[in-house]
Amino acid sequence: MNRVVLWMCVAGLELLTGVVTAEERPPNVVMIISDDQAWTDYGFLGHETIRTPRLDQLARESAVFTRGYVPSSLCRPSLVTIITGLYPHQHGVTGNDPPRGVDRGEMLKHIDRAETLPDLLARKDYLSLQTGKWWEGGYRRGGFTHGMTHGDVSRGGRHGDEGLEIGRQGLQPIFDFIEEADDRPFFVWYAPFLPHTPHNPPERLLKKYLQDGRSPYVASYYAMCEWFDETCGELLNYLDTQELSDETLVAYVTDNGWIQQENARGYAPRSKRSPNEGGIRTPIMLRWPGKIKPMRDETTLASSIDLAPTILHACGVAAPESLPGVDLLSGAAQERETIFGEIFEHDVTDINDPHASLLYRWCIDSWWKLILPKDGENPELYNLKDDPFEKRNLASANPDIVRRLTEKLDAWWSLDNE
Repeated sequence: MNRVVLWMCVAGLELLTGVVTAEERPPNVVMIISDDQAWTDYGFLGHETIRTPRLDQLARESAVFTRGYVPSSLCRPSLVTIITGLYPHQHGVTGNDPPRGVDRGEMLKHIDRAETLPDLLARKDYLSLQTGKWWEGGYRRGGFTHGMTHGDVSRGGRHGDEGLEIGRQGLQPIFDFIEEADDRPFFVWYAPFLPHTPHNPPERLLKKYLQDGRSPYVASYYAMCEWFDETCGELLNYLDTQELSDETLVAYVTDNGWIQQENARGYAPRSKRSPNEGGIRTPIMLRWPGKIKPMRDETTLASSIDLAPTILHACGVAAPESLPGVDLLSGAAQERETIFGEIFEHDVTDINDPHASLLYRWCIDSWWKLILPKDGENPELYNLKDDPFEKRNLASANPDIVRRLTEKLDAWWSLDNE
């Protein structure tokens, strides 16, 4: 095993040095969201080539769940899950784009009826800033008090517009917002268009990876991962220099995975938009110095549906009872046996009926993973402990396990669709 991976390779440790609730002033919150990055592509997770020194440091300072997941491996539904704590079929945003001929604005009714993290944190007098990827119209539709994205389709609004400059063109809007917030608690949504295409990293980084006969497509992607890491370092260093780190909860997750094709632009199969580990798995990290004990959990199943209740509890805000996730800092995740997810079409079939766009449902129960196509035919079953890259489909040899996990999937699906 890689020496880096051996660091604090433990599970089940007590996560807290104290109760993670606000006694006087609630913590600031900084949400860092990587865009299109495989769960393997970090130094602290053992990648032998990609350098991510600042995220490696964040991992050493955080509670790290290496078995983290997003329910859906497409950016728009995944991002709405992070901001609402709901599965895509619950919040209604299942794909990136509406059906052909349908006005994009029609899809915004889903975010309009949702309670978002900025909405709920406003009850504690939080200011909130949107930067980077954001599909749901202007930033105010997400409850943000400040933001970069205007969402005007006539001016190029689709998935972030001016917000997509963050990271690639510096972080000054975030620094200006934090200075303006002064003594009020703040929430920052840092979802840069990184390492997302276009893979056009600075030449100084690209040169580092264009060697040993490596494909230029792969080298460019590797360099993008390091560029993203550098921007995270700039943000975290700013918190340090402003003496804000000790009063700030930093949360980290990736919206969906990406496996770079060897000899062409774009992603390989079994990554983005798929129910495979390369599409849905992500590290989840939580840092709050003095409140969250640094640890590394390699067995507990964590999901992006857990981020909203975790953040709300840390900030002293009651989470809506409708949220299906758990507070990752309470120990509840260690007691949970199964997590669930769903994969939908890129373009929505019917903006009012999530079921119409469904491609797959999946669940992970301990180390068993079931992928079930919409029609129920040709299921895939993997033992992730022995086969983390899903090379051996064990479904035909284990019909009882397939049946048991299918029943769990059906119970979850039926419960949420009554």
